[in-house]
Amino acid sequence: MASLWVRRAFLSAVLLLLLELASAGLNGYFGTKSRYEDVNPYLVRDPLSLGPAAVGSGLPPSCAPLQLRALLRHGTRYPTAEQIRRLGDLRARLLRRRPAADSGAAAAACPVAADLAAWQMWYNESLDGRLAPQGRRDMEHLARRLAARFPALFAARRRLVLASSSKHRCLQSGAAFRRGLGPSFSLGSDEAEVEVNDSLMRFFDHCAKFVALVEENDTAMCQVKAFKEGPEMKEVVEKVASALCLPVEELNADLVQVAFLTCSYELAIKNVTSPWCSLFSEEDAKVLEYLNDLKQYWKRGYGYDINSRSSCILFQDIFQHLDKAVEESKSSKPISSPVIVQVGHAETLQPLLALMGFFKDDEPLKANNYIRQAHRKFRTGRIVPYAANLVFVLYHCDQVKNPEEEYQVQMLLNEKLMLFQHSNETISTYTDLKDYYKNILENCHFKEECELPKVNNTAIDEL
Repeated sequence: MASLWVRRAFLSAVLLLLLELASAGLNGYFGTKSRYEDVNPYLVRDPLSLGPAAVGSGLPPSCAPLQLRALLRHGTRYPTAEQIRRLGDLRARLLRRRPAADSGAAAAACPVAADLAAWQMWYNESLDGRLAPQGRRDMEHLARRLAARFPALFAARRRLVLASSSKHRCLQSGAAFRRGLGPSFSLGSDEAEVEVNDSLMRFFDHCAKFVALVEENDTAMCQVKAFKEGPEMKEVVEKVASALCLPVEELNADLVQVAFLTCSYELAIKNVTSPWCSLFSEEDAKVLEYLNDLKQYWKRGYGYDINSRSSCILFQDIFQHLDKAVEESKSSKPISSPVIVQVGHAETLQPLLALMGFFKDDEPLKANNYIRQAHRKFRTGRIVPYAANLVFVLYHCDQVKNPEEEYQVQMLLNEKLMLFQHSNETISTYTDLKDYYKNILENCHFKEECELPKVNNTAIDEL
């Protein structure tokens, strides 16, 4: 009896180890459902670490920060109600075949199916994309790290402007960020202290042209549909069907993606290795990551011009506040808004980064160039994971050679310095930065960009 117990314990330990190894191989391929720690692995050991890179490197010692503008994606969230329904559908298909799997021989033939049939479905539709406890920690820790990087700007009693989209996960993320800064910044514990600003944080909802011709237009996602039906995804679907001992006709790309994302949710929300992860190899994960990236590319990135042009209202607002800070500094006035923090979505950050020209590949992402895109720049898991953040920091510099160098800017994405498009440097004079984006600042008008064409049969390639 004792030897049997030892054998079972050994087999359980081996299975757990194999699951952990499988999950480790999948990390970094979950696209927009990626953990922030996958971008900055040092945070796993110490969530308050500032990492190896020194922000401010390259700046003269006489430079002092004037204003920080941070655009944040909400923290780790639960699946949406639709994703939970799809997971319920997939699990129901497994349970329908459970009687056969209860026999020892069937369980031996399909061990993954047996494990998943025994897996407890703990998600319910009421969770519907709400912020998870890990998401609150994401925001609290991010606030503390930013305050440690820029202590002068986050000093006690300095004014903090905090805004959010109207989505509950964003409001709660904003409240958690404020709590992370400590009592000197906190006015309360609920979301009431966070201003709702959907015109900036959900600009895409207010852009009629984007909504009609991309968001609600199935043909706009033709590359995504083609990849789902292509050879790479078909191979993954067949492998998963085989592992689950299901007829391949009972699965499709959407259900397989649900299984893959369930693996990601379990890791991000509960920090556990889910049995769903065992369905996938690293190569499978790369295919599913590309499917996610394709959707983001055509719906939020470079696929159609309106995706990024709809964000010019946010881009211009950033520079209007930077301009105001420069004017106040020149007039020797206190900076009225030294810290501006706004909480939105991956869909807020991705179009803005595309508008600015970041992470653009020489060749568009398409259904038929998966292999050629193996080393692409556009990988959403590295760009907009949970708690992603894009930070603009304006500096005032004394003892400069010419007046143009008096005001300088750095940008950070996920707490790492970015190289500016116009100079390939991590620092730019504010004048040079405005000159580079002059056309967007002066000629991108949200109302005109987002007005629906008068002819309803606008072709996709005209967007």
